Amino acid sequence: MATHAEIGVIGGSGFYSFLEDVTEVEVTTPYGKPSDSLFVGEVAGRRVAFLPRHGRDHRLPPHRINYRANLWALRSVGVRQVLGPCAVGGLRAEYGPGTLLVPDQLVDRTKSRVQTFFDGEPLPDGTVPNVVHTTFADPYCPDGRKAALRAAQGRRWDAVDGGTMVVVEGPRFSTRAESRWHAAMGWSVVGMTGHPEAVLARELGLCYTSLALVTDLDAGAETGEGVSHTEVLRVFGENVERLRAVLFDAVGALPETENRSCLCTHAHDGWNLGIELP
Repeated sequence: MATHAEIGVIGGSGFYSFLEDVTEVEVTTPYGKPSDSLFVGEVAGRRVAFLPRHGRDHRLPPHRINYRANLWALRSVGVRQVLGPCAVGGLRAEYGPGTLLVPDQLVDRTKSRVQTFFDGEPLPDGTVPNVVHTTFADPYCPDGRKAALRAAQGRRWDAVDGGTMVVVEGPRFSTRAESRWHAAMGWSVVGMTGHPEAVLARELGLCYTSLALVTDLDAGAETGEGVSHTEVLRVFGENVERLRAVLFDAVGALPETENRSCLCTHAHDGWNLGIELP
């Protein structure tokens, strides 16, 4: 049981480093190595697997993260619900640093990331996944979003309910022209890691909820020199304890695994996937 978890949190080491009795679990997958080991512990009476998205030493830029291995590794230890906190830039003046937004829509502007398990390419064991077209009109789990919003409210953090996260390739920040275009399209925040995490979770039948912490106003929405990595880290550091408290409360508020009935659990009803999921 020390290596089993029902909930996954994909984020930095700051979310689990202070917990007692954490078990480090190395997982191998058909898609290579995940970003790091899983760190399994207990939060709010639930078994949780924490995965440092960029590696514990932040060695992986957004476009080099092995997203498929990360999601497969989480499922292989029993995870069925995932919380994905991330740092983003605000695209509206009212979404300044320190804003917490729980998005309900996503726009993919990445370029080079593998974003499906079902590409018809043989796996190392010789099995071949079928080509499957996954329903993704609503990319985030409705029950997970409710749990996250309730948790934020309980911590007196007035989180934004809904909005669109646009995900760019990175690791550079947007130009002013790109940022102004994103804002003109009506999108809410811009990040680098929210995709393909969400769609890969859906393909594995996992519930996925994003919690987007605004660390800056994106380049086109402000004056001056634009976004800096130093400023992003500073604002994230100032809010990490608050975000951790919300995450842990959300873990306790998520539905019991056996009681899930959301759209995420039925994404592949009637489909022959061609491979056996862990």
